[in-house]
Amino acid sequence: MYIIVAGAGVIGNQIIRMLVAKKHGVVVIDIDRQVCETIYAETGAMAIHGSATDINILEKAGAAKADAILCLIRNDGDNLACVVLAKSLGIPSIIALLRKPRYEHAYESAGATTIIRMADLLLNQIVMEIEQPTVKKIIALGGGKAEVYAVKIPHQARSIGMTVAQVAQQNNFPKECVFVGLYDEDRDDFIIPRGEHIFKEGETVCLVSNTQHIKQVADFLTKTK
Repeated sequence: MYIIVAGAGVIGNQIIRMLVAKKHGVVVIDIDRQVCETIYAETGAMAIHGSATDINILEKAGAAKADAILCLIRNDGDNLACVVLAKSLGIPSIIALLRKPRYEHAYESAGATTIIRMADLLLNQIVMEIEQPTVKKIIALGGGKAEVYAVKIPHQARSIGMTVAQVAQQNNFPKECVFVGLYDEDRDDFIIPRGEHIFKEGETVCLVSNTQHIKQVADFLTKTK
């Protein structure tokens, strides 16, 4: 994919590195010349010194062929302006980082296709680390309505020996949760689980759930005998 990243702060910097590592075409826009030079030197991604609130800069970055733009500018007002311009230039996927909740409706009206709430990211991660240290959130889906989580099955967990179908049919297992993958670290093997698959100690279970149900799911999979 061809992706424009507007804003290379702490979050943007990490995302840029991940996208480049996954072989996406990445163009970065930032108002700090030194940041642009560092990004180019360390990742090889094209970096344009300028403001993503300038339509000429967005066009120079290749908006006409972009599959997506990540609007990660530190100021919500400028970030919102970037969304408006991206929409006017016909970029199909416009992902915006929301820092102040009062701007959410404005982002929706401006044409953001996905809104990532900064506060939700931080709060959910903090609570998850406290309550479920064995659970790791991989990615948010649908603007945060659901998430993909990874849960490692510990030694003597009650779920060991049960099949996927048996776990899913338990009365206290949320119906909203779906298993999407299983990783066996010892064999370095990733599979798409079927109903007859038997859970094993040490497997990492990938599943789609939401924050409301993940604690219940994790408790079921990791509770020991």
